[in-house]
Amino acid sequence: MAGAGKRMRPHSLTIPKPLIPVAGKPIVQHLMEDIVKVCPEKVDEIAYVIGRFGKEAEDQLIAIAQSLGAKGTIYYQDEPLGTAHAILCAASALKGQVIIAFADTLFRTDTIIDKKSDGTIWVQQIEDPRQFGVVKVNDKGLITDFIEKPQQFVSDLAIIGIYYFKDGENLKSELQFLIDNNIREKGEYQITNALENMKNKGMKLVPGKVVEWLDCGNKNATVNTNKRMLEIKYPAGQVSQSARIEHSVILHPCIIEKDAIIENCVIGPYVSIGTGTQILDSVIRNSIILNNSHIESSVIDNSMIGNFVSYKGKAHDLSMGDFSKES
Repeated sequence: MAGAGKRMRPHSLTIPKPLIPVAGKPIVQHLMEDIVKVCPEKVDEIAYVIGRFGKEAEDQLIAIAQSLGAKGTIYYQDEPLGTAHAILCAASALKGQVIIAFADTLFRTDTIIDKKSDGTIWVQQIEDPRQFGVVKVNDKGLITDFIEKPQQFVSDLAIIGIYYFKDGENLKSELQFLIDNNIREKGEYQITNALENMKNKGMKLVPGKVVEWLDCGNKNATVNTNKRMLEIKYPAGQVSQSARIEHSVILHPCIIEKDAIIENCVIGPYVSIGTGTQILDSVIRNSIILNNSHIESSVIDNSMIGNFVSYKGKAHDLSMGDFSKES
């Protein structure tokens, strides 16, 4: 999760993208909770590969790991040299059974990890795979090829960015081989090259199927993911006891955090409202509004509004970063 999150600006200018809340929790927390569910054994350590996010963000990540009964550790990737390089930044965590996950994607699956194979690569069938790594699978259900962002059709099974490996030390060795021999794909060290080497050495790698793959790469995708996470995890909604709601209608599913104030409003469906936010005389649908913001006399839909924002008197599809003001 070391990327700059440029597609999520202005929100990622002040909050690391994986820590942006959807449905009341940071993206990365939803991801960790769902990964723990598919593990047949206890997760001992959650290792985060990050940029220089600062102590507050790092403490938040450690707390997320601890809430799931795991030790949290922090590693840094200071140069954007690709997925294989990023994973190798956490080399000391690559031992025993390992799951690798990229933190801007959420998923749902009905299966538990199958430890009979050497590795599992979760995939989703998509219409246009040109912007993704893809796999080809034989009639025995084994992966035969890994192709990074193919411009000609070879497969529609896109790699979603979640992987299981039975032997973390072997994974580390394969990643280091790419670095030592300067094996790059489109200028970067890619995990798909390491996977190709593993397959060529006879390792059995299988595709994992997901029920749903949710993206948090940009504003619209994140608002849609907020909607789906509310439907999946909080269908009846969740309203803090300390929130004050007067002369308003709440159309669930919605999450309204502590000390929020809602007056003369219609809120929902599919709205997440952060701690201390005030919304007056407004209609809000399908949106994320973070903490300590003030919205008045507005009609807002399909929007993402940051912390400490002040906004009044317009109807819009919005993407406003922290500390913005418009009236």
